[in-house]
Amino acid sequence: MIDFNQPDRYTLSIRLSTDGFSFAIHPDEGGEDVLFRTFHVNPQHSMAANVKEFLAETDTLKHAFRQTNILIHTSRYTPVPFELYEDDQTELLFYQNLPKQNNEIILCNILSKSNIAILFSIDKLTHQLLSDHFPKARFFASISPTIEYLTLRSRKNGNSRAEVFAILHQKSLDLLAFKNQKPVLANSFKASNMNDKCYYLLNLWKQLNLDQQQDVLYVSDGMQQKKQEDFLKRFIKNISFINSQTEPTPYRYPSDIPFDMLSLDLCE
Repeated sequence: MIDFNQPDRYTLSIRLSTDGFSFAIHPDEGGEDVLFRTFHVNPQHSMAANVKEFLAETDTLKHAFRQTNILIHTSRYTPVPFELYEDDQTELLFYQNLPKQNNEIILCNILSKSNIAILFSIDKLTHQLLSDHFPKARFFASISPTIEYLTLRSRKNGNSRAEVFAILHQKSLDLLAFKNQKPVLANSFKASNMNDKCYYLLNLWKQLNLDQQQDVLYVSDGMQQKKQEDFLKRFIKNISFINSQTEPTPYRYPSDIPFDMLSLDLCE
């Protein structure tokens, strides 16, 4: 049970996606249930308009929590090896890889465990609304904690085989590949159905020349596990499913919490 009379004991994490918004609240101490809520968005409205409504209608977000994290689920990101990253070249590096859009700002997450900088964009008005409401908030591309946590996970496993993680979302797919416990690829694709998601996954497997018998695939989503597994095992032998129930978490998470929100806590 969250005690809103003592909000400074809790961390608030907000996730913004075109699929919908959500937030999670957990205490500083482990072993307790995480409060997780979702919020429907109007696809006909802009991200900023949806955020404005979200903030106005959600009384829970008006408390002064100890820490606020904001995850932006986006495919507009680019990884840069940390040794090549310079603060004053953030926009230059970002737009070398992605087309320019109006009214956006470019932010950076430094992933110390992965030795990568993730450059990502956010709509200026959305950023302003959130910064005004949460002056001390930390902003993340949702891929950032996912990479960081899976880097730690891969090292802990000590697997000599390549590992691929497929993080499924309602209308998209994140693919991350590791060799020798180091990230070698991170990419995201728009894909609403499993056929498209499997196409991107198997194409990646072919491009990286991975071994169908030895290398390992992890899938983040527990929905339709049997159907997914039966199809993919025609091509990949070693498949496992990962979610909040399989990972060593300090709190009790609901089974449907997005994997990037889970990763943010696990890599802190």
